[in-house]
Amino acid sequence: MKAGTKKWATFAVASGMIVGMVASGALASETAELQTQVDQAKSILADFQKIPEKGIPNGILRNCKGLAFLTVTRAGLIISGSGGSGVVVAKNDDGTWTGPSFIGTGGAGFGFQIGAQVSEFVMVLNTPEAVNAFSKGSNVSLGAQVSAAAGPVGRSLGAEVMPQAAIYTYSRAQGLFGGISLDGTVIATRKEANRDYYGTAVSAESILTGKVAAPAGADALRGALAKSTAAADAE
Repeated sequence: MKAGTKKWATFAVASGMIVGMVASGALASETAELQTQVDQAKSILADFQKIPEKGIPNGILRNCKGLAFLTVTRAGLIISGSGGSGVVVAKNDDGTWTGPSFIGTGGAGFGFQIGAQVSEFVMVLNTPEAVNAFSKGSNVSLGAQVSAAAGPVGRSLGAEVMPQAAIYTYSRAQGLFGGISLDGTVIATRKEANRDYYGTAVSAESILTGKVAAPAGADALRGALAKSTAAADAE
């Protein structure tokens, strides 16, 4: 092999290694960010459970079919907008919880409390139809495709009352908590995020029906969910 050809071959190999290292680093960074969002869902659940008199009613948690968590950030003063990311999980028939399917949203429709820059949202999926809406892997329009309403508050309120909507929505911002209407909000499945977190292309339907094993990174969230619903069952 001529010296020039050998140099180009060495350069090509080195370049390929560098590209591979960069791609690997980017994937690791993306996976770490997704893990942060899973951990954030656990934190949101804990924050909502700390509210003594105005928490999500135990009866609603006991009977829910799934939960969705979103952290939404408002940006801009004169021209404002909002964007959010989070996860949705479903309860299996045996009472355990599935792994997370990643979701996101943007635009208006969140009814930010005055001065709030970051808001946390919990959506209680009261019916199998609500879980199915998130399982299709497409956009979910609250109030249009699936009924949604501001959720009732009070830890022991309406323990066995039939839900009035397929989804109950709650918000927390700057220490204020309550049910909030999110009619018109569109929530999308983040297919690429699911692929990156699970290490292969998986559908939201496979995740939310328990056909796909949850990654180890989701164990803490699933454990917190099991503990929370077990506490509601004990009331």
